[in-house]
Amino acid sequence: MDFSSKLLENAVNEMSQLPGIGKRTALRLVLHMLRQPKLQTETLTSALLNMRQTIKYCKSCNNISDVALCEICANPNRHTDVICVVEDIRDVMAIESTSSFKGLYHVLGGKISPIDGIGPHDLNIEPLVEKVKGGTVKELIFALSSTMEGDTTNFYIFKQIQSYDVTTSTIARGISVGDELEYTDEVTLGRSIVNRVPFESSLKL
Repeated sequence: MDFSSKLLENAVNEMSQLPGIGKRTALRLVLHMLRQPKLQTETLTSALLNMRQTIKYCKSCNNISDVALCEICANPNRHTDVICVVEDIRDVMAIESTSSFKGLYHVLGGKISPIDGIGPHDLNIEPLVEKVKGGTVKELIFALSSTMEGDTTNFYIFKQIQSYDVTTSTIARGISVGDELEYTDEVTLGRSIVNRVPFESSLKL
């Protein structure tokens, strides 16, 4: 792709680093911004910089938040003894959109994936185990995607906490194997949460 401007080329190259954005799409987006009023680009830049510099991670669940304790963890109407274990913020948003879950979350920040160099100690697993050890958690719901990496992560956590007095369950397999939660429709995801099954049963499937 030939560029008449080095500035344009640099902008396109940076934009194309975003997931799902190729060079042609990046060029289209950059040219679109060039056609917009300068203030609009400045507002977008300011919003991104402000987010990057000031955003926080909830000290309890590791969810993205504007303050130290996210709105979900700070809500007195949530069931604090039920924790839904998810991969990232997109899964929290997907489950919350179903209005079917009233407990709290624990965001791992990924899944165990040896091929990608991601091990248990690279994830937010130890704080979850400490919560269980504290004795206030009655149930852990494993809501990771039904992939090999998701199942491996579920099993690793299960082995860490199985000696403690806590129920473990997993979302019902209304979600197809290999599907990511964020792409699952709200009705199916909501039913999968409500109709969760004991985790030990899923090991026998």
